[in-house]
Amino acid sequence: MVKIPVAIVGATGYTGVELVRLLADHPNVTIAALTSRENEGKSFSSIYPAFTGKKGLVLSKLNVSEVAKKIKAAFLCLPHHESMTVTADFRSRGVRVIDLSADFRLKDPALYEKWYGRHTEKTLLASAVYGLPEMYRKEIGGAKLVATPGCYPTSIILGLAPLLKERLIDPADIICDSKSGTSGAGRSLKTDSLFCEVHENFRPYNIDNHRHVAEINQEVSILAGEAVSVLFSPHLLPIDRGILSTLYVKPIKRLKGDDLLKKFSAFYRNEPFIQILPEGIWPATKNVRGTNVCQIGLKIVSEGGRIVVVTAIDNLTKGASGQAVQCFNLMHDLPETTSLNLSPLLP
Repeated sequence: MVKIPVAIVGATGYTGVELVRLLADHPNVTIAALTSRENEGKSFSSIYPAFTGKKGLVLSKLNVSEVAKKIKAAFLCLPHHESMTVTADFRSRGVRVIDLSADFRLKDPALYEKWYGRHTEKTLLASAVYGLPEMYRKEIGGAKLVATPGCYPTSIILGLAPLLKERLIDPADIICDSKSGTSGAGRSLKTDSLFCEVHENFRPYNIDNHRHVAEINQEVSILAGEAVSVLFSPHLLPIDRGILSTLYVKPIKRLKGDDLLKKFSAFYRNEPFIQILPEGIWPATKNVRGTNVCQIGLKIVSEGGRIVVVTAIDNLTKGASGQAVQCFNLMHDLPETTSLNLSPLLP
């Protein structure tokens, strides 16, 4: 079996370690390089003892010209702004890139600069494919640069897509109430992520001012065929991983619950990682923990005046690294589910 050599750049952050978990046993992959600025020369298992027994995983400092000689694809787990330069360097050497930052998600550079700051690689934006396979599978297959979606946008877009695509709801009246585990904030030291700040606590943050709102609006506007601006309210859950999004929308015409379930089931009928739950059964973060699955539950409420859609994903898997591997598989003409047929971590 031919193995594709890959690099994981920024391997010791949460998305990096999740990629190592998924790729270390991928039958078509060889991890040829793991990079870290602070842990050069150390074994990966010395940072994460859970990987003791996985041989050959040694961290090195990033040298793009040297790494590019050894790989066919690079997964970039770098902070916003840092990723764009590294992406350009790898692409100039013919390496395919799956970028997990926000640097190439937004098509309008002015919009990126409003939320994130200066963009220095604008010429690459046109070639970047938004890495949501359920919406862009064909484009991802031929892409040289994939920008994997943010975790919140993944949970929201997948819940809204059938409703917007089939023009079943009012696009001017969408409320997205989302809750995320603390791993979504990354592994770097932040006061708001300390145990005593998070444990036995639940709070909102950046209501209608979260960077992901630009990405959400971009993609739901494409689905709706018109400009859409959602109300997005993120919250921090006292759990490690998982996102639960509750979406409140207004139907344009009266629908029955059975009809709505049938429409969602038909829309996602060939999607290996989408699970539509029967009415009365709701998604839960624990049901998708450690998997690449998005669970969706829905109900018509208020005598038909509202539809409630609830989605659950693991923010590190379907919301980041698992989706990146899904895109990698598509880019290399591999079965989409390779190394991703994962059972949830229960209890």
